[in-house]
Parts: sequence; C-alpha cells; structure tokens
Amino acid sequence: MTTLASPTQGGTKMLSLWRVRLRAGQRGPRHSFDVEQAWHLLDGAARVCVDTEAIDLSAGDTVVIPADVSRQIGTESGALFVVCGGSQGSATPISADGPGEPVPPAWIV
Repeated sequence: MTTLASPTQGGTKMLSLWRVRLRAGQRGPRHSFDVEQAWHLLDGAARVCVDTEAIDLSAGDTVVIPADVSRQIGTESGALFVVCGGSQGSATPISADGPGEPVPPAWIV
C-alpha cells in the first residue's frame, strides 16, 4: 500500500487515494470497510470477492465495493490497483471466528 493522497498529506479532507501492488499468487485478508471504495486495476488480473460474488478483473476494469460488506482481493499473475475511498474509514478483519476490531489503516488517514 502506497498513499498517494490523504488528509495527513494535505490537499484533501475526506478522500484518500492509494496504490496497491499484489505479487503473483498473493491474496489479501478477508475484511470489510465501513466506507465505499473504488478499486481500479491498472495492470495485471485479479479476483475480487465481494460478499459471495467473485468478480474477475482485467487491466482497465473498476469495481466499486459498498461499505460494510466482506471482501477479499487476490491475483494469480500479479496486479496493480489504484484505490479511492473515504479517509474516515476503518477496516474490520474477518476470520473463521467472526469479525475483529475495526482499525483505521495508516494509508488512508
């Protein structure tokens, strides 16, 4: 995760923009966010699982993920995203035991 714009960097009060690079075979953790996010795939291919729906993305595709739904993002070949969302958001990890505690990720604040 590389922050491109956020309130702590100045210039915006409510939005954050960041870059996400996933290596081949990498998958992020299952989690939810309490804010809507837009994920745009710049390069590669990826699968975004939103609730029970799997969405396959190719370079140039965008998916908007609603607030408060489970999501997990992975790639077999590698992927580069640019992501935009509300800067006041918190992520909640989801495990087999259920949801964890919400945490504001450092890259969106």
